[in-house]
Amino acid sequence: MRKLIILTLMAATVLPTTAMAQSNREVRQDRRDLREEQRELDQARRHGDRRDIREERRDVRDARQELREDIRDRDRRWGRNDWSGWRDRNRSLYARGNWNAPFRYYAFRPGVRIAPSYYGPRYFIADPWRYRLPPVGYNQRWVRHYNDVLLIDTRRGVVVDVIRNFYW
Repeated sequence: MRKLIILTLMAATVLPTTAMAQSNREVRQDRRDLREEQRELDQARRHGDRRDIREERRDVRDARQELREDIRDRDRRWGRNDWSGWRDRNRSLYARGNWNAPFRYYAFRPGVRIAPSYYGPRYFIADPWRYRLPPVGYNQRWVRHYNDVLLIDTRRGVVVDVIRNFYW
């Protein structure tokens, strides 16, 4: 019985991480597909006729729509919007004063590689569950950057996700 309970607890901790990794994989694949469709559209503009250009535009439009849908599904699956209602009801938790880092503010976007000084241990959010932030994957940490919160892949230094104006 004890082994069954331990196995169940292990499975319960692994499943959200696996689902999150799969949804991130889908989004990355859709971004690749969109870039490929954009390249094909550029080639059609250079070497194709009007019908080719029309078809490629349609493909690019479809790829963009699929990317938007996958991002929306990923956010829904992570419970991305659950924290906003919590934040409105618990304003004092998110009111951290005028917090400034020793470097200037940059509006980072997902996919950008940043220097380790921006995501050092000093800026880690030690208790993301307290703020109702989505769980993170392996080698990822939530980091505070002024009033924004960044999800960083600490192994590569890449910004995975950004929540702007998280703190009041």
